[in-house]
Amino acid sequence: MMITPLADRLRPKTIDEVAGQRHILAEGKVLRRIISSGNIPNLIFYGPSGVGKTTVANIIAQSCGKKLYRLNATTASTSDIKEIINSIGSIESANGILLYLDEIQYFNKKQQQILLSYIENGDITLIASTTENPYFYVYNAILSRSTVFEFKTLSAEDIKTVILRGIKILSGENNKEIEISAISLSKMATAAAGDVRRALNMLELCTLTCESGEKIVISDDTVEEILASNAVRYDREGDEHYDIISAYQKSMRGSDPDAAIYYLGRLLAAGDLPSACRRLLVCANEDVGLAYPQIIPIVKAAVDTALQVGLPEARLPLANAVILVATSPKSNSAHNAIIAAMNDIEMGIGGDIPRQLQNKHFDGEDAAVKGQNYKYPHDYPRHYVNQQYLPDNIKNKKYYIYGDNKNEQKFKEYWDIIKNK
Repeated sequence: MMITPLADRLRPKTIDEVAGQRHILAEGKVLRRIISSGNIPNLIFYGPSGVGKTTVANIIAQSCGKKLYRLNATTASTSDIKEIINSIGSIESANGILLYLDEIQYFNKKQQQILLSYIENGDITLIASTTENPYFYVYNAILSRSTVFEFKTLSAEDIKTVILRGIKILSGENNKEIEISAISLSKMATAAAGDVRRALNMLELCTLTCESGEKIVISDDTVEEILASNAVRYDREGDEHYDIISAYQKSMRGSDPDAAIYYLGRLLAAGDLPSACRRLLVCANEDVGLAYPQIIPIVKAAVDTALQVGLPEARLPLANAVILVATSPKSNSAHNAIIAAMNDIEMGIGGDIPRQLQNKHFDGEDAAVKGQNYKYPHDYPRHYVNQQYLPDNIKNKKYYIYGDNKNEQKFKEYWDIIKNK
């Protein structure tokens, strides 16, 4: 006999039972008012897994009186959509159709377009959910006809409340009291990382693996063992992946070694060595740059070592490099220079390369001035001679501005003297 997971047995039946999401579900909030009105528009629920998107969609479906269809875009086909469309106007769909489409980001543009005319004229009311940012993954025409609500990660306190409800359900099912320490309860709530399903799965596993006497005692050791066996919640294709690597680089750029090490740890705990290495290399060049150019081969050597030894040892050279980058002086002068130059190039700003720089050593009959006239800098004092290098129409353009760090200011001082400024 197949047992329904605890998360499903405990799924809320009313809005008041939903954990968290008070910003949209509390009394007087917009989504709460929409649900209470019974006049349901097309909705898109956006947020991480296990935070209540499906639960709220189910509650809406039960309250609005429409014929409910459920599809998961990871497995649904175009024929599944057409089958729902064919039911429009049938007796069972007399009050309209509510389509709950999970993971809408996996529908291609054509599949989303098939739905468009039906949700536009009201034949189908769409509630779609996604773990991805809908503004990147959902067809614009559907977005413009829908209201987007963001579901946020639940706090540890929210999760703790759900775990206590789970304990009550399990206790009733087993006809035995379930005992767990406050410390273990807090650890479990924190380890769930905002995911209700994950928390309840851990609780159920703890209950099943504990010895049962007059009561079920979930020991601290059991909880530690279960937590250790659960991988870090991390979706390499979702928003969380990009949030972590963004925080990782921004912490290095912001010269906060503690935060940088923490986010490095998040990446490595998830086994994401490539992202940790790539962003570290980028940060050394983009954010430290010419303030300490010697850091570039140092970081490259640390990354090479990390990739060669692999995890878990890779954390050591990467930790050294991350702390070095975070505590180094910063300059983005080279970054700004190449961005400015590329912007001009893309705008078509530029012109012919000056004659003295061209790779040719002869003149046509139409040349007003014969000879290439290139001045070889090494033939001049201090290996410098003033001549034009940029095209005529941007010959006075300044792309590189010396940074205010000690290293670049020393270079500036040197060249100001050489160039007689």
